[in-house]
Amino acid sequence: MMIDEKEFFREATLRICGSLNIEKAVWDCLLYVREFIPVDGMFLSHVRPDLGSIEYLAEATPEGGARSGTLVPMPRETIEWMLKEELESTMLIGRPETHPVAGVVTKYFGRPDTSVITVRLMLEGELLGAMSVIAEGNDTFTQEHADLLSSLREPFAVALSNCIRFQEVHDLKELLKDENRYLHEELRQIAGTEIIGSDFGLKGVMELARQVAPMDSPVLLMGETGTGKEMIAAAIHSLSERREGPFIKVNCGAIPPSLIDSELFGHEKGAFTGAMTQKRGRFERGHGGIIFLDEIGELPPEAQVRLLRVLQEKEIERVGGTNPVKVDIRIIAATHRNLVEMTQKEEFREDLFFRINVFPIAIPPLRTRMGDIPALVQHFLRKKSREMGLGYVPSVAVGAIEKLEVYNWPGNVRELENTVERALILSKGEPITFDEFADQTEGSSEGNAAENAEGSLLLDSAVRRHIERVLRMTQGRVAGEDGAAEILGINPSTLRHRMRKLGIFFGRSTS
Repeated sequence: MMIDEKEFFREATLRICGSLNIEKAVWDCLLYVREFIPVDGMFLSHVRPDLGSIEYLAEATPEGGARSGTLVPMPRETIEWMLKEELESTMLIGRPETHPVAGVVTKYFGRPDTSVITVRLMLEGELLGAMSVIAEGNDTFTQEHADLLSSLREPFAVALSNCIRFQEVHDLKELLKDENRYLHEELRQIAGTEIIGSDFGLKGVMELARQVAPMDSPVLLMGETGTGKEMIAAAIHSLSERREGPFIKVNCGAIPPSLIDSELFGHEKGAFTGAMTQKRGRFERGHGGIIFLDEIGELPPEAQVRLLRVLQEKEIERVGGTNPVKVDIRIIAATHRNLVEMTQKEEFREDLFFRINVFPIAIPPLRTRMGDIPALVQHFLRKKSREMGLGYVPSVAVGAIEKLEVYNWPGNVRELENTVERALILSKGEPITFDEFADQTEGSSEGNAAENAEGSLLLDSAVRRHIERVLRMTQGRVAGEDGAAEILGINPSTLRHRMRKLGIFFGRSTS
């Protein structure tokens, strides 16, 4: 039968490129090729030197095509032989047992008595793999069959390359999904489910956070350094409708002014010296989620203008770019500075301030919520003991918490965390005493009581002292007749719950 080779190439190529599903493309091509060549099966394989194997990506028989993913292990010397450039581009193999690759493959698939034609698929001088066809019986194919299939080398090479790239993208996407799930779980553990003080000193803050979380409104967190603004932002994210999206953190004060536009909004290739590739900025990476702009008062004026456009137009423009990029993102900003004063001094744009100040939340410093200290100390003891691999959580010595409550805590919760870690290192397994604060405790007297009045008159501190006084009266008994709960007139379980929140531990000596 006379074959128009140009027509054969055109029709076969249309079928190879006719579907995004490689298994369907191989099957369609097989059905067409069978009109001219006695083919019983067609395979598309990828050489994997890194795995010492041949990976079969797709296979087809007259009944249909299928994705394979089967790995056929090969000896190292066989893989090295396959990579040799001087090998024939098309191999006619009448008896597979005489061929180093075909013999292994046909035996692996349980088809030793077959004929094989293999077309090596190269792209830009690199061996990608092969397209192979088989037929029942030995010496079934002729050289004319091999020459005809050889004409399909380039379209099959392109199809194989696209299939490999697609698989790489798919694998990376799955990896990113796994990492995203892991990061979300870490986020929930860090901030989403437990904010220490949420029932006491931070109760008002958390109520506001829960109210605004379901919305898309910008939030401005204000508070001194170390008060936990990032934790509150993460809690809002975990409570919001965007919790499955990214949570991008940016410290505006830590990025050099010359790089901040590129970091936030990205840049195009060649936008400046060293911009070798296109780069997506933090806003693009945060699409569909929340971006947390910490220390927003440190933004330079130029970046403030571009941030204002993001809030107004919901789009950004990469450095060196001309086309705007739409972004769906919610902004939570934070600062320890007085932005009102900065706007009056023209250090911060007034229009930007009004845009981010839609829902302000003020986070109180630690010195105004001393009642949170016992719970914070226990939280940090558990956290640091786990990080240090101690295998146990040291107890807190009697009177140690009181030493912490007379200190002003200029570094707030972050300073307290460092204090607990330092005390844990020095404790050597003994109860934590916080001896470094002893001088401050001893130096406090009625003469300077007014200086510490704000801390000592806090409701939580007063409640804790009163409960401890009653426990001393009952010699530590909580429930039962003449127990602390009866004297206080509350349910024993309620008292125990309150004791846990205030850091009063059961069985602690009260003498």
